[in-house]
Amino acid sequence: MTERFWAHTKPGGPEDAWEPLEEHLARVATLASAFAAPFGASHWAHLAGLWHDLGKYSNAFQRYLERSADADVHQAELQGKVDHSTAGAQHAVGAEPVLGHLLGYCISGHHSGLLDGRSPYACFEARLAKCLEPWANAPKGIIDETFPALPAFLSLCLASRQDPVRRGDVALSFAFFTRMLFSCLVDADFLSTEEFMDPLRAATRPAPRDNILERMERALNQYLAAKSWEPTPVNRERARVREACLAAAEMPPGLFSLTVPTGGGKTLSSLAFALRHAAHHGLSRIIYVAPFTTILEQNADEFRRALHRVEGIEPSVLVLEHHSNVAVGQETSTSRLAAENWDAPLVVTTSVQLYESLYANRTSRCRKLHRLARSVILLDEAQALPVDFLAPCLAALRELTSHYGSTVVLCTATQPAIERRPGFEIGLEGAREIMPERDVLFRSLRRVEVSEVGRIEDAELTERLLAHERVLCIVNTRSHARKLFERIQGRAGCFHLSALMCPAHRTEKLNEIRARLDSGVACRVISTQLIEAGVDIDFPVVYRSLSGIDSIAQAAGRCNRNGKLDGLGQTYVFQSEHERSEKYFAETADCARQILPLHEDPLSPEAIEHYFRLYYWDQSSRWDKERILDEFHLNQDPSLPFLFGFARVAERFRLLEDGGLPIVVPWREEGKRLAGELRVRWQAPDRDLHRRLQRYTVAIPARIWQRHAGSDLELLGERYALLVSPELHYSEEFGVRLEEPSEDLLMA
Repeated sequence: MTERFWAHTKPGGPEDAWEPLEEHLARVATLASAFAAPFGASHWAHLAGLWHDLGKYSNAFQRYLERSADADVHQAELQGKVDHSTAGAQHAVGAEPVLGHLLGYCISGHHSGLLDGRSPYACFEARLAKCLEPWANAPKGIIDETFPALPAFLSLCLASRQDPVRRGDVALSFAFFTRMLFSCLVDADFLSTEEFMDPLRAATRPAPRDNILERMERALNQYLAAKSWEPTPVNRERARVREACLAAAEMPPGLFSLTVPTGGGKTLSSLAFALRHAAHHGLSRIIYVAPFTTILEQNADEFRRALHRVEGIEPSVLVLEHHSNVAVGQETSTSRLAAENWDAPLVVTTSVQLYESLYANRTSRCRKLHRLARSVILLDEAQALPVDFLAPCLAALRELTSHYGSTVVLCTATQPAIERRPGFEIGLEGAREIMPERDVLFRSLRRVEVSEVGRIEDAELTERLLAHERVLCIVNTRSHARKLFERIQGRAGCFHLSALMCPAHRTEKLNEIRARLDSGVACRVISTQLIEAGVDIDFPVVYRSLSGIDSIAQAAGRCNRNGKLDGLGQTYVFQSEHERSEKYFAETADCARQILPLHEDPLSPEAIEHYFRLYYWDQSSRWDKERILDEFHLNQDPSLPFLFGFARVAERFRLLEDGGLPIVVPWREEGKRLAGELRVRWQAPDRDLHRRLQRYTVAIPARIWQRHAGSDLELLGERYALLVSPELHYSEEFGVRLEEPSEDLLMA
């Protein structure tokens, strides 16, 4: 009788219920091959799947499986696990001494994550030199599979490697290809293993959806046709934006820009483009990306309203939100599974999630990446690209559009000047603007006049604000917002907003503000810049403390937003008396200070391009501050021809600086109820409780958190901190008040 080899066992289960190793390898190879087909690497992924568990053919590993299947053996009594992932990596390099390293990186890291090529610690080079348990039992038909040729785009990359401008791009292209292959392999391995180990869980994953994007486009068209559009100049221009998007959708996939003034309807218009474009070119899904969760939540709700007629698919999977603040009721067990690998037709996620995943090395972060191939990626508020990571972010977008059949749309009112040109070689090439005559559109949609009014002391600013019945003032720091509000506090219709208020509290305040604006009564709001992040609100007058032109444009977008005033809304840009404490904004403010006197309309496309030329082009030392791209090399050493620092890059690629530490605020009855539930269940809270708590969570600076931990903050393990006495330390006007705010306490 032929000896049998197993991939997985079930503790206490009979041997005939175990999973045969050959079946597992074949299943993973088939899935991985399908995942890699969109970027022409099916054979590569097929081999990765066949060879990823070759080490399980060792007698040592089979003995380990037999012991682990014994229900009477406690897990702690088992010997250390047998390395089963290195064998396939060594075999790949033996089968093809150069290109085999690309598969080797994927196979060796399919559990622990992509390794650095060379390092004093665990690394790929050490894996290749490692002595292993013999695995000679592997079937000859598996180990003798023919090694594939390079995909055509990588062959072209190799041909250009002598070009000094392209040399770094070539190394990145091979590293990016390795990461995409890795994504295909680990997702296939997860799914195959889950299907055997937990068939009930596997059965709840989203089923294949026929013609889903075409059905979504029909639903969107029906939604737009049914809306009652008031025949205002603004709505006529919004309709023109949609028409331009539909016309551009038939253009070949690649890089696009969509430059539309704030309030010009680019959210649904960009979705209309994406659905028509994907259906026309056979693309697989739409990834909508924005920098702030407030924008994501608002636009995800709009997408759901627009697509509610689509039947046969769970709403939480049709519009899949993948970010840290998914609203209660918008997440289900099926959508949680779909979020693991972005198996949904429309994914709504953050810029941090997208870019950090593109440079991650862990299996959980990487397994969704193959879904980006042949997808439409809508980058809303595209101007939010961070200068310190500009080069690696642009390089990743270039890879997706050049080699993976993806379409990327840079959607913004303030289009960043990121096209490639002499002196800015990191830029993108060939972006096609969707809006014809965008200057005409900006003039037609001009609803605001922006005026620079110079330096204003708080006393004068207060008088100006009180002279208006309805006015919004946006400043750069929490401390400034509080000081200003204290000057007008007690007057009718005065409000303060900052991130020291929990989200549930801010939502209540914004609803009250909108109600007062709709009724035409007095409404004066002092806010930090959180109100600029996708909050749909409309004031006739806005004051904005000096900051970047993109932030000024966002502030102006809250002024006469719907064009209902007889004339133009008024946005005043002023220099605060607290400028010395606003160091975080100094660079963008300095660029804006140079731009404002030179342009009659600082929100015109010409002024915005001028601003970003100053902001991006003149800071070449910061384009790759963490030296991310320096970690990818084509090496002269034949023993390690591809020297990639995957783990180091993942450690250094962090878009968000420390945003503070979270505390749970027992605000109002629901907050108190959730805090009580947390005290009982803090050791094992379920996802539903965790999500509900986020509506009552505030991030505070680490130094303040540490100063009050154990006294004013009740600690529940290492994860949760509860505000003990909200009646003392939480204000209805200001939110958390553990200490008097200092000048350097910035809004988050």
